[in-house]
Amino acid sequence: METVLVVGATGNIGVAAILGALRAKRNVLAIVRNQVSADKLFQHVRSKDGITIVEADIMAEEGVQGVVEQVRAGKLPTFQHVYAAAGGAYGVTPLRDLSTSELRKFMSINFESNFLAYSATIPYLLEQSSSTSFTLCTGSQGDIGARAAPAITQGPLYSMANVACRDNENTNVRFNEVYLATRVEVDSVAEKTGAMKTSDFANVYNELLSRPDIKSSRITVATKNDLKDLKYKKKIDH
Repeated sequence: METVLVVGATGNIGVAAILGALRAKRNVLAIVRNQVSADKLFQHVRSKDGITIVEADIMAEEGVQGVVEQVRAGKLPTFQHVYAAAGGAYGVTPLRDLSTSELRKFMSINFESNFLAYSATIPYLLEQSSSTSFTLCTGSQGDIGARAAPAITQGPLYSMANVACRDNENTNVRFNEVYLATRVEVDSVAEKTGAMKTSDFANVYNELLSRPDIKSSRITVATKNDLKDLKYKKKIDH
């Protein structure tokens, strides 16, 4: 059975990715910060079946790389798919008041963590003879621009997705960007706020894993109508 490595596994998007992977009959290798985070994850997913936990600091250079090295050493399950859902740092500081140090903090959390995940895992995926995939989740804040630091950090993710789509178009890695244009929260919170539930958003990854024809594309999710009938568009032109 194939396995999905989920980076940022304990966040709202990470929980949805895990649920989607399990529904698609894949196992999950979830990177968590510590046992407390693992317990929180199991509480949201409501099951431990099919999930292997590994502790690592995804903000550190050796974080995800160390996980890959453990996989190569046979200490952890091999994986064929990666879902990068790191980040999630939010802030309301106006652009005129945004300090360089605060911006760097947001860039590190929201952008660099996903970049490190890509850099650490893509060589491993490329080495495999069968089809593999890397999915990056981005947010519409970069286009809306309502909050300075979160918005600015989405721009580099869009560009990274463009480059990754082009770099991997003719390889065995099916790179896609999931562009989220609505708020997703774990079910217990979404029931109170009216946000999209993680259990509903999970349908997107479930469907994407079964669609080998979708590659080098942006999948846009704005409403519940986008959860099964995937709205996607190629990100690169020749």
